[in-house]
Amino acid sequence: MDFIPVANPDIGEKELSYVADAVKSGWVSSAGEYITKFEEKFASFCNANYAISTSNGTAALHLALLALGIKEGDEVLVPNLTFVSSASAVRHARATPILVDIEKETWNINPNEIEKKITPRTKAIMPVHLYGHPCDMDRVMELAKKYNLYVIEDACEAHGAEYKGKKVGPIGDIGCFSFYGNKIMTTGEGGMCVTNNKELADKIMKIKSHGTSGERR
Repeated sequence: MDFIPVANPDIGEKELSYVADAVKSGWVSSAGEYITKFEEKFASFCNANYAISTSNGTAALHLALLALGIKEGDEVLVPNLTFVSSASAVRHARATPILVDIEKETWNINPNEIEKKITPRTKAIMPVHLYGHPCDMDRVMELAKKYNLYVIEDACEAHGAEYKGKKVGPIGDIGCFSFYGNKIMTTGEGGMCVTNNKELADKIMKIKSHGTSGERR
């Protein structure tokens, strides 16, 4: 029986030389020239104003939830078909994931089912662009506006995917990406939050950095 690998990273001489260069620089943890360049270029790639790197995609989702003030007692709507980190990130924020049925054709969250699950405790919708296929973001954003909800795009599998000519990620309040080994683009581990909102970007950076000020360490 033939098997199709879940992941087969394409790592060449250029990648190896960059890794060696980064290690030789002495900046091997969360800072350095390559981190800054990566954040700037990824923000530009997504047509977002800000990009903040994270340790992985789950951490990106967790940071997004915390930056939006999601807390215990709140509910976040997630599709009932997705990798567990979508829901577990909500639990990490001490909130409650509420499962919403998916569309038969796309396997993405079904906008027709979202409204049925909204309660006074609902604070956000987390559409997952499953396997890189964008959700119906017009409907999601319409419902979010109607009920005053945040939208966190789980774009962990959707680097470069477009919805009606717009890159996924910054369509909602915050978009989250993963660079795990089986993703479209990998850094071995790693993740990213993207947003067009400076206040949210600053909050994500502050929480990520254990509350330290950007002005002094």
